[in-house]
Amino acid sequence: MSPTPKLRPRDWAWLSVALLLLQLPLALNPGYFSHDELQWASFARAGVATPWWDVGAFQYRPLTFHLWMTLSRALFDTPMLLHAVLVGWGTANALLLTALARGFGLGRGPAMLGALCFALSPFATYAHGWVGCIADLIWLSCALLIALAVQRLRHPGAGALVSAVLTAVALLGKEAAFAIPPLLAVAWWFDGRRHRWLWAMLAAGAVCALYLALRMDTLLHAPREGAQYALSLAHLPMRWLEYQIFPPIVPLLETFNTLSRKAPALLAFLLWLGLLSALWQASPRLLALHLCAGIAALLPVLPLASSFNHYAYGYAATAAMTVAAAWPLAHRRARLALAGFAVLSLLHGGYLMWQMHAIGHIQARFSPALAQAVRTAPAEVVLTIAPDAREWVFQRLSHAIPDYDGVAIGERVRITDNPAEAHYRVQADGRLVPLTPR
Repeated sequence: MSPTPKLRPRDWAWLSVALLLLQLPLALNPGYFSHDELQWASFARAGVATPWWDVGAFQYRPLTFHLWMTLSRALFDTPMLLHAVLVGWGTANALLLTALARGFGLGRGPAMLGALCFALSPFATYAHGWVGCIADLIWLSCALLIALAVQRLRHPGAGALVSAVLTAVALLGKEAAFAIPPLLAVAWWFDGRRHRWLWAMLAAGAVCALYLALRMDTLLHAPREGAQYALSLAHLPMRWLEYQIFPPIVPLLETFNTLSRKAPALLAFLLWLGLLSALWQASPRLLALHLCAGIAALLPVLPLASSFNHYAYGYAATAAMTVAAAWPLAHRRARLALAGFAVLSLLHGGYLMWQMHAIGHIQARFSPALAQAVRTAPAEVVLTIAPDAREWVFQRLSHAIPDYDGVAIGERVRITDNPAEAHYRVQADGRLVPLTPR
């Protein structure tokens, strides 16, 4: 495709405002989503070291961990400001994606629509709303900047240099950056096999090869920090299917539950087939691009034992833009399939925003109340969960928290199904109700 004229400043302003306003529920979240946000705030206050060169660590993500602790030290006590940083970062990624799509020749309207569909997808809303997804924001930012540099720099060597540097930065953020070389290979194949993409791919691949040389033994043989990190080629078909059919299943919070209910999963599968058919009708080349770019973006996470929303953050970017590119070329029936899938995905993203905001309210009540209960307890605090409350929320918010608000938590909290053992009942909104002493 030939490059198209740049968007006008007014277009960028309107798109930025729309992206920020539509993500306000995430930015205005008064609390946090899961235990890791509370853990890393504790680590930050304690000054826990995160070495830059400990390549033997299973999770070697020094850039992510340093940035996370810096943000936690500065903004943890003001959750809305911390969430606003992530929403702003996610918005910047959507704007970079828009510029990249325009460079590939996508029209003004489809490119802007694609950016909105990306940012409001259930994959991106999850990544923009959970502080634990900083690593995903890092690697996708680097990937988008590499592609923009390759598009705009005249000399292939300059693009290759940028590619090598930013791939290294991305790998310091997360191993998902292994998707960068295959994504550049897809760009090379579908953009006229230009040498600039080839050189950038080879440079990124060389950096990834060096990373693997340093870390291969750890990645393959080190004890896993969770069963979800188990690797097997047998996982590929199931993981791929889950990421494809998750977007239109609106009342579903997390990807690993995609196949838990057969009827919604079957309906989503049929909708996905309709999407593929619509892409084929619009342009077989776009269908091929959608599938190839999707595989490239997901390649590092497909062998894992579990799927998670934020693992598909890069896939959300490629999928949104290929679907947006198909819209002007599609006939009426194909547009119905494209629009139906997109609308359900947007509704799903909105549902996730609402859920994350609601859980933030719960955490803002529960964690201070729990800290106060532990502060005044002579031994462990035993909780029972009210029947109308979501137990998994409180399991997460009390799991392996070193301390909260200066109160050591650690192993001093236990959740039981037996109310007779408990000191407090946890209400659905996060309040602790004292129970009659035994």
